[in-house]
Amino acid sequence: MTRRLFEGKDHAAAYMQYRVAPQEMISIIMSYMEKRASKKFNLAVDVGCGSGQGTVLLAPHFTRVVGMDISAAQIEMAQTNSRPPNVSYRQCPAEELPFAPGEVDLLTAMTAAHWFDRPRFLLEADRVLRPGGCLALLNYTLDMELEYGDVSDALNDICKELYAALLPFRAPYLGLSSAKIYADMFNSCSYPDKEWNECLRVKRTLPVGAYVGMVETFSPYQVLKKKDPAEAERLSKDVITKLLSAMKVSSPDTEVTVVVKYFYWLACKP
Repeated sequence: MTRRLFEGKDHAAAYMQYRVAPQEMISIIMSYMEKRASKKFNLAVDVGCGSGQGTVLLAPHFTRVVGMDISAAQIEMAQTNSRPPNVSYRQCPAEELPFAPGEVDLLTAMTAAHWFDRPRFLLEADRVLRPGGCLALLNYTLDMELEYGDVSDALNDICKELYAALLPFRAPYLGLSSAKIYADMFNSCSYPDKEWNECLRVKRTLPVGAYVGMVETFSPYQVLKKKDPAEAERLSKDVITKLLSAMKVSSPDTEVTVVVKYFYWLACKP
């Protein structure tokens, strides 16, 4: 069954503010597609689009881009953000897409497919993709790393404490990493032309406060926040205090390099 998360307006706003836009992944996806067809692509559909950070990155490559999400709050947030004229959004479950058979050139889900009814979603993907169309599924691991001068190791020890504190609130079926879920989906895909990549390291320079803000958008933190708001707030403040102390700075606006580790798979429909 589909898991319904990320539905509150406050959470959607935080998602918009802190989540990383995966520009490097868009380049990889388009390179994969262009090797198989050099023509202009018509329709891209971004499923589980959230507030649209990844959706808008597809706009230069397609005549039309549609972001889909089951959450009304996420769609509302996406629509308030500036977007190219060829990008639109619709509230819709991933397993029931409003497109004709063979209409879609690219179907992607960026950090969302682990919440879907995966067998139904893969059947729906096969239905809407045209022959030669591509499916691209990607996610990243919780264990992001920080780089800052000669104290990176100390910062990452603090981060590991944060991740360990959140682990009991992680959805059990995800396991320690959702990579296995994506690998199982990859193995169940019958398309002969497909590629799996275990780790792409993407770096972003963010304020310390924004790094913690991004962690706060993750589902384990949201579960903790719902169960014990005071403890969630204490955990965030404690992590920021420890990070700033290790960096020997006082402002959470101090920038640090955040290393996000993506895994992904791409497949081309015969």
